[in-house]
Amino acid sequence: MADVTYYVALPFLQDDTGTLVAGAAEECQSSSAALRRAELLSRATGCIGAVAFSRTGDPMIGEFGDARLLRKFGNVPDDLSAL
Repeated sequence: MADVTYYVALPFLQDDTGTLVAGAAEECQSSSAALRRAELLSRATGCIGAVAFSRTGDPMIGEFGDARLLRKFGNVPDDLSAL
């Protein structure tokens, strides 16, 4: 099977202790849709920010490359690798 690219919008929230936590990821149809959705999520009540990213790979064998950040919105840390 050929590689497939998934586009995702991911919101960020703070828990009761103030720790940054990722919310529920939302798959989108295109990069522009992921950008629009991430921007909207970053403004939603309770969210402090969001990112739009893509990931390409072969779902049949479960191998995917690293996520490619499309854009950050709101208060999102520079280093997302710990999340």
